[in-house]
Amino acid sequence: MRPIQGFMQNAAAGGIVLLVCAVLALVWANSPLADAYLYLFGSEKGESLTLSLGIAPATLGGSEALYISKPLILWINDGLMALFFFLIGLEIKREVLAGELKSPKKAALALSAAVGGMVAPAAFYVAVNWGEPTLGGWGVPMATDIAFALGVLALLGSRAPLALKIFLTALAIVDDLGAVMVIALFYTAELNLNALMLGFGFFAVMLVMNRLGVMRTAVYVVLGLALWVCFLKSGVHATIGGVLAALAIPATRRLDAPGFLKKAEYYLKEIREDAQPGTQLMTADQRDAVHALETISKAADAPLTRFEHALHGWIAFFVMPVFALANAGVAIPSDFGALLASPVMLGIVLGLVVGKQIGVFGFAYAAVKLGIASLPSGVTWKQVYGVSLLTGIGFTMSIFIANLAFVDAADLDAAKLAILIASTISGVAGYLLLRSSSGTPADTAAQDRDTLDEYYPDTKDGVPVAA
Repeated sequence: MRPIQGFMQNAAAGGIVLLVCAVLALVWANSPLADAYLYLFGSEKGESLTLSLGIAPATLGGSEALYISKPLILWINDGLMALFFFLIGLEIKREVLAGELKSPKKAALALSAAVGGMVAPAAFYVAVNWGEPTLGGWGVPMATDIAFALGVLALLGSRAPLALKIFLTALAIVDDLGAVMVIALFYTAELNLNALMLGFGFFAVMLVMNRLGVMRTAVYVVLGLALWVCFLKSGVHATIGGVLAALAIPATRRLDAPGFLKKAEYYLKEIREDAQPGTQLMTADQRDAVHALETISKAADAPLTRFEHALHGWIAFFVMPVFALANAGVAIPSDFGALLASPVMLGIVLGLVVGKQIGVFGFAYAAVKLGIASLPSGVTWKQVYGVSLLTGIGFTMSIFIANLAFVDAADLDAAKLAILIASTISGVAGYLLLRSSSGTPADTAAQDRDTLDEYYPDTKDGVPVAA
């Protein structure tokens, strides 16, 4: 359980940093330094900081294909966030191959809840905005911010059962997959078919490399960057390229655990036998053994898990906080009261606060009662309802989709304010309900041991059974 526990800890801590950056952005955008914020993170339609990369077309030998010039906000939203979506793609692949989504019975609850959590919020938004030019924002309230949601759950500490955390993680990952599909299908600009086909060509090469057993991460980094540039030029949002690149990363390893253990013991024995008391210098045989240990360590770890391990910290503590700083800064208008009654504001708040809890809880309850899914051991319906409230924390993904959905600056500002308000309400309500429904740490520890036994047949009372 260490990988998933490490991810939850990162997500929880990252959620705090994310919150700080969001508050800082709001304060900055409504302070005397607001013009500086607009210059740094304003849209491409106004005067804002622009960064260029490549050989300019006006330069000798320059080409449009080798030149990218965009405002800083788009480098963040199209570039840095591609890493975020790459990580989402890795998590989706891992969950499908070896996680909560591998078993149809276990996946059914998360899948049902996630589908309900996408359909109901979109329906609420459409009902409020029907016939309005803002109808295209229906995808905004569909998304859940896994970092914030797990961060709130982490505030309960040892009172939150492990099975509940696994359920929320799986639900949020399926929700992210739905958001990716929505972005790809409904929020795509005019297509450049040549660039798109070239991008899929690089994707195909990555799949062939995977099939041939190529495990060097550098190969996939180079091909993934090429794929991202092609999607950036194609009109399909560049972050979709990040997801596709992740799906091509090998999830297998060249050396299994028993083989690694046998080889590691051999090389460690070599190091011990050549150890010279009183000196820190290594013999040639010891150095060879150390390098061999490094080689077999890489062989025992799949590229997918290496990428995940390397990226989690950067995503949690840099990419997402920078995205929040650049996108959460909304100037609160003087007629804020009138803005609360706007269709965009009402649709998003109702979708995230009401639609999420109805959809997630309602579909999960129906799936269990129909025998499609089963409730995790030790988890109560009150706790499932608390999780359904937490899924109303949209933040990162919702703001990201809002940037794609709304052209008018006033509508975009209204959407961002609505997301912040709805996320705050959902987070506070979910935390209070889960706190009142959680047992003692001792009770939760016993439930967690049962969860480990359920997920891993070779454990008893949460402890691995000796072979």
